Amino acid sequence: MQKETTPAPLIDRLTAELKYPVLDLTNIDEFLENNEFSVLFFTEDIKRFPETNDVAVVLPELLSVFPDLSPAIIARNDEKKLQNLYGFRAWPALVFMRRDQYLDAITGIQDWGDYLTQIKSILTSEPKRPLSIGVPVVSS
Repeated sequence: MQKETTPAPLIDRLTAELKYPVLDLTNIDEFLENNEFSVLFFTEDIKRFPETNDVAVVLPELLSVFPDLSPAIIARNDEKKLQNLYGFRAWPALVFMRRDQYLDAITGIQDWGDYLTQIKSILTSEPKRPLSIGVPVVSS
C-alpha cells in the first residue's frame, strides 16, 4: 500500500534534476555494495517534519565538500523498515555508510560548521553497530 505523501518539490529536485537514486528494500544492498561511501537521506513526510526541506537544500552543498559520498533518497514505503535497521530516532536523517557498514547518522538540521565537523569525523571512523530503537531487554 502506497503511503499518502505531501508534495515535496525540493526532494523531487534531488531525484529528477540531480539524479539521486531512490532506494528501497529491493535495491539498497546493490547500491551500498557499489559505493565506498554513501549518505542515505530519510525524509519522512515534509508536512510532519518540515526540516526535511532544509536538509534537501543543504545536502547537495555537503556533497560539494565531500565528493566521495554517493547520495540516495530512501523510498517512503520502506523508510520505517530501514529506520529499524539503522536505529536513528529523529527525522529527517542522513545515514552514513562505508559500503554495507554503518558509520553513523545525523538527524534534523544542523549548523553548517557542525555538519562539516561531524561528517569529517564520521567518514574517518570505524564502522559500528547502529543504535537500537526497540525496547531494551533486561534480564532478571
